[in-house]
Amino acid sequence: QVIKCKAAVAWGAGEPLKIEEVEVDPPQSMEVRIKVHYTALCHSDLIFWEAKGQTPLFPRIFGHEAAGIIESVGEGVTDLKEGDTVLPVFTGECKECRHCKSEESNMCDLLRVDIETGVMKSDGKSRFSINGKPIYHFAGTSTFSEYTVVHSGCVAKINPKAPLNKVCILSCGVSTGMGAALNVAKPKQGSTVAIFGLGTVGLAAAEGSRMAGASRIIGIDLNSDKFERAKLFGVTESLNPLDYEKSIQQVIAEKTDGGVDYSIECTGNVKAMIQAFESCHIGGGVTVLVGFPPSDAVFATNPLNFLCERTLKGTFFGNYKPLSHLPGLVELYLNKKLELEKFITHEVSFADINKAFDYMIKGESLRCVINVIGN
Repeated sequence: QVIKCKAAVAWGAGEPLKIEEVEVDPPQSMEVRIKVHYTALCHSDLIFWEAKGQTPLFPRIFGHEAAGIIESVGEGVTDLKEGDTVLPVFTGECKECRHCKSEESNMCDLLRVDIETGVMKSDGKSRFSINGKPIYHFAGTSTFSEYTVVHSGCVAKINPKAPLNKVCILSCGVSTGMGAALNVAKPKQGSTVAIFGLGTVGLAAAEGSRMAGASRIIGIDLNSDKFERAKLFGVTESLNPLDYEKSIQQVIAEKTDGGVDYSIECTGNVKAMIQAFESCHIGGGVTVLVGFPPSDAVFATNPLNFLCERTLKGTFFGNYKPLSHLPGLVELYLNKKLELEKFITHEVSFADINKAFDYMIKGESLRCVINVIGN
C-alpha cells in the first residue's frame, strides 16, 4: 500500500527544506521500505542542496545517514524482513560482482552510489510523490522522510539492541573516515599522520589513525576553533595554513624531517588534496583522498612527486562493504571499543531540520542527529 507521511523536501538550491506530506510507494523487486527513526546531516547533503559545482536536481528529499526499522519488503528480498533493524547506506553490495568478491574493493558494479539521477535503479522511477508529481531521491536513500524506499543491497541489518540515535552516523561520515585510515592508509605503529580537514570525516580518520597506533597525528584546518576538540580524537597537534607564509606542505616537511608517513585529505578541496599529497615524505609516503570534489575539479602536481616513491590512493566509504562490515562496526560500539557520542554535537526535531543546516554552515556542529519519529 502507498503510505502518506511527512518528509523534508528541498524545492530549490539553498532553499530551506519544507515539511510536506508525501506519498511513498510500496517497495518493488529487491527493494525495502524503511520507517526512519533517526537521521543525521552529512556535508554531502549540504553540497548537493547548495548545488554549487554539482548538477541541481529538485524537488528532492535529501538524507543518507540514518537508522530505522523495515516496514515491508519487495519481491525477491530474502535476507531482510519486516521488523529488522537496519542502516540504509548510499552505496551497496550485491555480493556477486568482481568488486564485491574482492577483498580490497567495495565499488559494487550494480549498487555503486548514484547521485545524479534521483530515481530507483530497477525501473528509473521515483517512489516519492506529492499530488502525483514525482519527488527525486538522493543517493538511493532519501532519509529526510518518515518512510523511504531503498534497494535491499544498500541496507545493512544490525543488532536490534543498538541505540539508533547513535549508530545512525555510521551510515556515512564516521565509517568513511575511520576506514580511510584503517583500511586504506593503514598507518604503522609509531607512524606520523596528517589529517586535512577536521570535520566529522577528518576526526574519524584521526580516530582510526590513533586506533592503528600512529604516535603523531597532525590536524590541518582553516578554522582554529576546531583544534581543541580535535584532541579528543587523537590529534596531537594542529596547524592553520593561514598562520604561515610558507606553504603548509613546507611547514609540515620542516616539522617532520621531510614529511609525514601518511596523509588523509577530508575536505574535497583540490588545493588541500595537492597539499596533502606533497606533505608526505619521499620514499614511501602514502596519501589517501577522501573528500568529494566539485565535478570540474582537476588534480595537478609534478610527476616527480610520484617518481620519488610517493603513493596516492582514493577511497569510497572507507573501503567498507556495507552489508558485510557495518554490523561489525555496530558491535564495536556496543562493546565500547568505538565512541560515537563524541561525534554527535546536536540533536533536533524533524520539524527543526533546517537548524541542522544552520549549525553545519556556521561550523558549529560535527553531527546533528534529527529525531524523525519524535517529530
